[in-house]
Amino acid sequence: MQHRGVLLLALLTLLALTSAVAKKKDKVKKGSPGSECSEWTWGPCTPSSKDCGAGFREGTCGAQTQRIRCRVPCNWKKEFGADCKYKFENWGSCDGGSGTKARQGTLKKARYNAQCQETIRVTKPCTPKTKAKAKAKKGKGKD
Repeated sequence: MQHRGVLLLALLTLLALTSAVAKKKDKVKKGSPGSECSEWTWGPCTPSSKDCGAGFREGTCGAQTQRIRCRVPCNWKKEFGADCKYKFENWGSCDGGSGTKARQGTLKKARYNAQCQETIRVTKPCTPKTKAKAKAKKGKGKD
């Protein structure tokens, strides 16, 4: 009889814990802890120091304002922001006149309601072909 009572008490405790965890997960999914608002508008992630790393993002919903932690990758492209994710094509051939090559990206995902361009074009300088020269120098030193 005493074992049944202990078992029943343990079962009730387990049910209470799982219920509390489920409620906590529901609150996190709504957009901010302890809030009943569902239409949050989030601003860009602003790094705490320099131009990348850990920072904060401010959100508003009616008269409520929340700040959440975020992170700006240090290799992000400033022209289109860290919240706009693009699918890029392969790099094109090198343009001899400008010394650059280009590729186009199509918007894949806009995080936190960011204002993103549907397509973007990025360029980078062409790399000189110095690998062949480096290998030739290594061969001469071994004689």
